[in-house]
Amino acid sequence: MNFSTDYRNREQDIADLFAATFTASEGAQEGELIGTLARRLMEETPAQDIHVFTASDDDVLVGAIIFTRLAFSDDRTAFVLGPVAVATDRQAMGIGQKLIAHGLNELRDSGIDIAVTYGDPNYYGRVGFAPVAEADIPAPFPLQHPEGWLGQSLTGIPLRPLKGPARCVEAFNDPVFW
Repeated sequence: MNFSTDYRNREQDIADLFAATFTASEGAQEGELIGTLARRLMEETPAQDIHVFTASDDDVLVGAIIFTRLAFSDDRTAFVLGPVAVATDRQAMGIGQKLIAHGLNELRDSGIDIAVTYGDPNYYGRVGFAPVAEADIPAPFPLQHPEGWLGQSLTGIPLRPLKGPARCVEAFNDPVFW
């Protein structure tokens, strides 16, 4: 398994992976929505506000995750993980968890303070995420499933409330994702 941060010139392959994965699990409409989101994140987000990590096996793309900046009026830096995709024929092999752990280590090494995500607490709990209150880490929009708002410190310093409203990157600036 090879991990990479070089996603330029692979944007369409990565967006197709997200579309196929979400189509298989959630249906065609969700697949199109998330595939388009992934493409927009990679094409429209300034380089300092995005980290893309991919997993390949024998040069075949098998997984991808995207972290984007979640800005606050606080001196700490936060990035939100999402979306996450592993090829349907490669799921339940630990690829997603290894890729997320790799991405979190890279963020930690680059000086990012906090990672958050919005998803299944059981799955993301395996890579260090724990439930957080919206009062402590505000979401950019009201959450449809607040129990899925998860975070973790990447510095070893316990999480404490972030100041100010949250601002996400433009591609995520839609309540449909929250």
